[in-house]
Amino acid sequence: MLTLNDLFLISPLANHPKMNRIRSVTLTLLAIACLAHSSVAQDVKSGHRLYARLCASCHGANLQGGSGPSLVDAEWTNGSERPQIVNAIAQGVPDKGMPAFGATLNSTQINQIVDFIQASGQPGDLAAAAPIDTLETLDYSVNMEIFADGLEIPWAIDFLDVRTALITERPGRLRVVRDGVLAPDPVADTPEVLHEGQGGLLDVTVDPNYAQNGWIYLSYSHALSQGGERVPAMTRVVRGRIRDNRWVDQEVLFEAPHETYLPTRQHFGSRIVFDPAGNLYFSIGDRGQGEMAQDLSKPNGKIHRIRPDGSIPSDNPFAGRSDALPSIFSYGHRNPQGVAVHPTTGEVWNLEHGPRGGDELNRVQAGRNYGWPVITYGINYNGTIITEERRREGMEQPIFYWRPSLAVSGLAFYDADLFPYWKGKLLVSSLAANELRLLELDGNRVMHEEVILKGAGRIRESVVGPDGAIYVVLNEPDRVVRLSPRQDLSMR
Repeated sequence: MLTLNDLFLISPLANHPKMNRIRSVTLTLLAIACLAHSSVAQDVKSGHRLYARLCASCHGANLQGGSGPSLVDAEWTNGSERPQIVNAIAQGVPDKGMPAFGATLNSTQINQIVDFIQASGQPGDLAAAAPIDTLETLDYSVNMEIFADGLEIPWAIDFLDVRTALITERPGRLRVVRDGVLAPDPVADTPEVLHEGQGGLLDVTVDPNYAQNGWIYLSYSHALSQGGERVPAMTRVVRGRIRDNRWVDQEVLFEAPHETYLPTRQHFGSRIVFDPAGNLYFSIGDRGQGEMAQDLSKPNGKIHRIRPDGSIPSDNPFAGRSDALPSIFSYGHRNPQGVAVHPTTGEVWNLEHGPRGGDELNRVQAGRNYGWPVITYGINYNGTIITEERRREGMEQPIFYWRPSLAVSGLAFYDADLFPYWKGKLLVSSLAANELRLLELDGNRVMHEEVILKGAGRIRESVVGPDGAIYVVLNEPDRVVRLSPRQDLSMR
């Protein structure tokens, strides 16, 4: 094979008096280019290692997003140019939960992370992903089919009846799927939401007695109407009815004192569930202010319990105390985005995002303190220590925790007949790991964990439909898929 130097030597101009200098300069420039290319490749490789260690737990191993936003979509809220990305890494974006890494990384390391981000994929790569037709689990061969497509950041799903589902889209729309067809127009006149950061229209839950009363419950990020770029906001819960595809009869069930609203844009929670006694539970994350999770006068970092009309149950653990919000049921939570009721005991369980490590599964009991941020199994996203304590007297231990984090989201007990071998097991959704996990329980202990779906997208939540199928809400691609058994494999 001829080298570039050989080509110079056999050139008709090889004996030209200036050829030696031209050849020398050209080969030198080529060597510099090769070294530069090698250096860039090394920087990308180094950036990949740093990203995996410090960033992947939030933004996903493939930049697809998790508890933090995707880095491969077209929307960069703090700017997508290199200086803007460098500044966001170094200085952080506190109001959106992004920590500052300037104290733990030097400028070379920060630029290496940016090299990796900018060299890794193009917007839309993940959105093009297609669902798998068949899944293989330990017990079943499972059909997976698209139930609803063409959505924008779907967050939650619930069913009015076996034919009709409601889906929230985080930008603020409530969508209806009837007989497998997504209605083209969203429900009109739903509440105005603050769609910034992790905020927007969040959970939707149908009243257990919907057939008699028609009530539907929504949680969302509610902003105070005042001037300025950073209006304070907090999670709010309302109920209403749908009539002729319009949201009507709205009642505000929970609105925190306005002085407790915060300008941050993360950790809104929020799930809504009913226990067998008809009490309504909802979650609010710490809103990025961890110390407030321990303050009973603040709504954030808590699980709340109210009656369906917004009144306070007389046996709430802090009712009647002047230093506490009467709706609080438990406290010391970081960001509970999964809440479910045990089908046998009626107890409330929750999933909550840890920081870097320390996602938790908890059994929520009245008046108990779940420790955040005094105790945790995680560390800060930038690698620094939050606390040396894992246990403390008077603070609850999780039933189970994950380290590294999965960015856990939705939680559901399987309590139907379509998958009989899964009855009583827990469905755990995750954003960063893009996984749906099935947990087998023995009382309050997790005995086995199986990944039953992976790689279909970021899993926001999974619910059990009235037909017994499992409906999985995905982001990137934004759709809902339906899981049903194709074959029982337990006797193979």
